[in-house]
Amino acid sequence: MNSKSLYQEVILDHNKKPRNYGTLDHASHHAVGHNPLCGDHLDIALNLKGEHIDSIAFQGESCAICKASASMMTTVVKGKTRKDAETLIKEFRDMATGTLNLDAEHHLGRLTVFAGVRDLPTRVKCAILPWHTLHAALNSVTTTSTEAEDDPMHAAIGDA
Repeated sequence: MNSKSLYQEVILDHNKKPRNYGTLDHASHHAVGHNPLCGDHLDIALNLKGEHIDSIAFQGESCAICKASASMMTTVVKGKTRKDAETLIKEFRDMATGTLNLDAEHHLGRLTVFAGVRDLPTRVKCAILPWHTLHAALNSVTTTSTEAEDDPMHAAIGDA
């Protein structure tokens, strides 16, 4: 199976059956992210137990790429430390924007299915929005956007 058809299969699967979709009662961290260009609007809630992401959920209206990215993101970061999540956020953003060398060591695993999004400039922000919103939630920022000073294409994320 070539990478393009795998990408399409993963997007369709996670769009139809998103993992961790819904609300999370009594979340310790929460943020709302918006992509005005596409209309994507995500709400991410999580509970930290110490430095570990104990539970995470998302909901909102978004395109298939954004929903699939959020679904995979929540699955991958659950149980990880805040530091590990920030590393994944940075690596995912770098992969989506084409600045991550996928032949070098990284922590993305199956998330590399999104590597091709770098060739679809109008879709990069769709794929990054969940990660950008998770970063905001982890840093107690309640709202974020993919535009202006919040643009994940230009804003540095963490020191991972």
